[in-house]
Formats: sequence, structure tokens, C-alpha cells
Amino acid sequence: MDTQTSVAPRRVPWNKGKLVGQKAPLRISEIWAIRVRLEIYGRLRDLALFNLAIDSKLRGCDLVRLRVLDICHGAHVAHRASVIQQKTKQPVQFELTEGTRQSVSTWIATANLRNSDYLFPSRIADSPHISTRQYARIVRQWFDEIGLDPTAYATHTMRRTKPTLIYRRTKNLRAVQLLLGHTKLESTVRYLGIEVDDALEIAEQTDA
Repeated sequence: MDTQTSVAPRRVPWNKGKLVGQKAPLRISEIWAIRVRLEIYGRLRDLALFNLAIDSKLRGCDLVRLRVLDICHGAHVAHRASVIQQKTKQPVQFELTEGTRQSVSTWIATANLRNSDYLFPSRIADSPHISTRQYARIVRQWFDEIGLDPTAYATHTMRRTKPTLIYRRTKNLRAVQLLLGHTKLESTVRYLGIEVDDALEIAEQTDA
């Protein structure tokens, strides 16, 4: 008598064919490729959002909740701003470059935003500002338009870009830790993808 043994279907891992882990930061050439494209096509909101994301190094959840008054002093965009991070409840400061201040100022004037308004209001009636999901879609569009692999880049790419560029130039872990608002140096080490032994040696040299 023949017996049949049922074989359970093999489950496909959720991450098969996908790149997981840290997302790559943008190179300087890629930053300018996106920036110039947004300028040429007059996408004022996206240009302000892109520049502010790079300069602020904020997580998406903090970036989309920014109000005009968070980065403006009266009618002028400030050179430096400070916000409370939603995840850590700790304040973090960031500087706004001239290009970012100009693009944000142009967007505020064009959108006729008041001080109490969100910087990036949503077009959806029941949402006061763009959601993190909307932000992710916008970011993916930027990357797609210059031919970047969407599996290797994401919203966290925006947060990682400037700290990575600064670290490569200065090797100053403590400065990057402050810029990112990390409470532990180990978090910054993991964030930048640095070998632990190398990071500790660099930190000791910096503190010396």
C-alpha cells in the first residue's frame, strides 16, 4: 500500500533578494543631481524638504512635524534651530546652510504659510502635515529619478548623509554624536558602520 507524504511548502524569507541593514548615504554628486533636478523643474516644496532633510539630519517623524516657527525667527529662516526628538525626547540642534534657508524661505512665501503652520502641510484633509509614509514615497521618487537602487536607499539615507560626510572629513565621532542627538557613542559607531576597535581608538585620540 502506497502512502503519500505531504510536504509543506517552503516559506520564502521576507528579505530574500532585498538589501537589509543600514541604508547608504548619498554622495555629494548625488546630492547635487537631485537638488539641480528639483530646481530645474521648480518643485519648491520638494527642494525645501530635501535641503532641510540633509541639513537637519532629523528622523522622518521629526522632519514632517516641523512648524514654521521651529526654524524661523520672525520673517527670517534661522541659521540654527533646535527641536525635541520624538524618539528620545532629547533636544538636537542643527545649522541651516544658505541654500537651505533660501529654498525654505521661498517655499514658505509661495505656500503662504504662517508661523504656526506645519512646514509641509498635507493635501489630505484629515492630515495636518505630510505623513512619514508620504515622505518615504517622495524620497523614493527622488532616488528613482537619478537612477539609484530603491532597495539600497531610503528615508534614513537623508539622515545619514551629512554626518557621514562630516565623519569622513574630520574623523570626529563626538561631533557626529552631537549632530545626530545620540546619547551613546556606541549608537553613533553602529550608525556610521565603523569597526568598534577603530572607533574607540579614534574617540580616545579626539579626547586626548
